[in-house]
Amino acid sequence: MEDLSPRILPRFLRYVRVWTTSDRHREETPSTPGQWELARLLAEELKALGAAGVEITEHCYVIALIPPSAAGEDKPAIGFLAHLDTAQDVSGKDVQPVVVPNYDGKKIILPGRAPGGAETAPPPVLDPETDPGLAAQRGKSIIHTDGTTLLGADDKAGIAEIMAAAEYLTAHREIRRGPVVVIFSPDEETGKGLPFFPLEQIRALLGGGGLAACYTLDGGPLGELEAECFNAIEARVFFSGRVIHLGHARGTLANACLMAAAFAVMLPRSESPEATDGYYGYYCPTEISGGLDRAELEVYIRDFDLDRARERALALESFARAVEAQFPGGQVRVESKVQYYNMKKNIARRPEVLARLEEAARRAGVAFTLKPIRGGTDGSRLTEMGIPTPNIFAGGRNFHSVTEWASVSDMETACRLVVELVRVWGA
Repeated sequence: MEDLSPRILPRFLRYVRVWTTSDRHREETPSTPGQWELARLLAEELKALGAAGVEITEHCYVIALIPPSAAGEDKPAIGFLAHLDTAQDVSGKDVQPVVVPNYDGKKIILPGRAPGGAETAPPPVLDPETDPGLAAQRGKSIIHTDGTTLLGADDKAGIAEIMAAAEYLTAHREIRRGPVVVIFSPDEETGKGLPFFPLEQIRALLGGGGLAACYTLDGGPLGELEAECFNAIEARVFFSGRVIHLGHARGTLANACLMAAAFAVMLPRSESPEATDGYYGYYCPTEISGGLDRAELEVYIRDFDLDRARERALALESFARAVEAQFPGGQVRVESKVQYYNMKKNIARRPEVLARLEEAARRAGVAFTLKPIRGGTDGSRLTEMGIPTPNIFAGGRNFHSVTEWASVSDMETACRLVVELVRVWGA
């Protein structure tokens, strides 16, 4: 197979410059207008490639069909999925990607500074001594940020790889394959996009059939394949204080702001994201706001074991009562909801979905490892809906940070893996 990187890199550089940061505080889907901009760009490119049935749904899903080959019309339909939005943890506006061909293996000092950043603060650095993945890229091409924004490889690397694979497949009609559906989704980072997944539109696109399987390209380093993820619970904790003039506060004031802070420090530090890895779950306070009268705290609970995740949610109720005891007159209310479930059991019910992914990896020459996702993807929600959806590496590192970078060779390998996966399903 030809080197696919010339099909991938220009697309990736084009896509990351579109500002698609999502907003978890907005209820509509998509939550930001930039996602519409990228969706329209991708739809036009898919039409230019000759894809069929290109559509942007009312909630900003892009769907398109790569028709089957003449000998593949009776083969199962599969899908490939990546998300349009980027995380709001770090700015995604005015991304300036920097391409480093033939990386020399040395430390890279990123040139820019975040808006309003202190001039005395040290600039962000990519250091191969602390980033083994970077050290392995010596002699290869990498892409990094200018140090003021994230890069957006999560998940525009996945988008570029799927688009490049679609281009290759439409140019090589001799490849025996069944129907291939391309899907780009909004608001993956907020978790609000999947309720609007266009199942009915996809069935119509396939003439009434459905997807036998789908694969997300939303992972990290080369060779990582993922078929299990966290169970995720989001908890919102509301604090109601009792307010009086601060000069007369003794014995009366219940400070909601301080209540929220007291609650946050009760979350075990040994069970935090920064203290855990592998199969260990955690609590993570993600946002705190308020004042004397009212305050609110958002907490993410993550665990591979659903019972353990629910135990953590129950523990929040105990913390709430403890805070009320410390602040007479104050009240604490906890609201919890499941965001997504571990996809492991549902994928295991369809072993051929993962087996064919592993076979495609072998054909692509990838030394793969199966590992758990310490997070979730749209695939976890899609798997719940009856379409088993493992996750494939996309070649990015250090997601959601100004030190995010991506490997061009890893991206090219991911794209080749997509093509091989289509061949395996069409065999």
